[in-house]
Amino acid sequence: MTRIDQKFAQLLAEGRKGFVAYVMAGDPDYATSLEIVKGLPGAGVDFIELGMPFTDPMADGPTIQLAGQRALEGGQTLQKTLDMVTEFRKGDDTTPIVMMGYYNPIYSRGVDRFLADAVAAGIDGLIVVDLPPEEDSELCIPAQAAGLNFIRLATPTTDDARLPVVLQNTSGFVYYVSITGITGAAAPQAVDVAPDVARIKAATDLPVMVGFGISTPEAAEAICSIADGCIVGSAIVKLIGEGKSPAEVLAVVAGLAAGAHRA
Repeated sequence: MTRIDQKFAQLLAEGRKGFVAYVMAGDPDYATSLEIVKGLPGAGVDFIELGMPFTDPMADGPTIQLAGQRALEGGQTLQKTLDMVTEFRKGDDTTPIVMMGYYNPIYSRGVDRFLADAVAAGIDGLIVVDLPPEEDSELCIPAQAAGLNFIRLATPTTDDARLPVVLQNTSGFVYYVSITGITGAAAPQAVDVAPDVARIKAATDLPVMVGFGISTPEAAEAICSIADGCIVGSAIVKLIGEGKSPAEVLAVVAGLAAGAHRA
């Protein structure tokens, strides 16, 4: 079992829903970013989603695009992102970390080298948004063979014919994108999301986590009431972009986590 599997087993045993916080590695700089990441578990975060800065983030809205730009301008690299996880693991060996991003930096490093380095650093799973199931031999299957979960996104446009293809070789959890569009867009309504979550859960035993557009504790609670948990990214990244201190960012995260855990 990976740390992701273990955490979901723990949440199930405790009757709680999961809360995932996304931050961009290196935003606004390495030291500040590391301080925030180290503080996330104490703020109630069950899973950390760590963005890999990339120059052409096609699926991300303006908030996360700007975070990636800030990180790159601050000198963040894939190696520094791996170093950040290594540093985090010195004080926390239980909180799952999922790296999210695009295939280009991984391809440039070399898949075998990247996977070996990711496992050594203490990464538990990958979300690579521009690799469809048809390309599973590129990274997904090697990643799973290396002991990493490979988490796939399902969307409102993933119909019944496509869903089994998306779920094939997926592990850890299914990330349900609650709206059609980019990150940081309109807020999803639980009543609208519930049928699709139920449809996915009928097709897989994996937990279903809902993300995109969740920005308040109340929204987190509502979404978690119809799913296995929720994912918040842009609302957190926006605070970092506004120059809020790590303590201020973590205080907001704690409120979001509390909302999720009330469900």
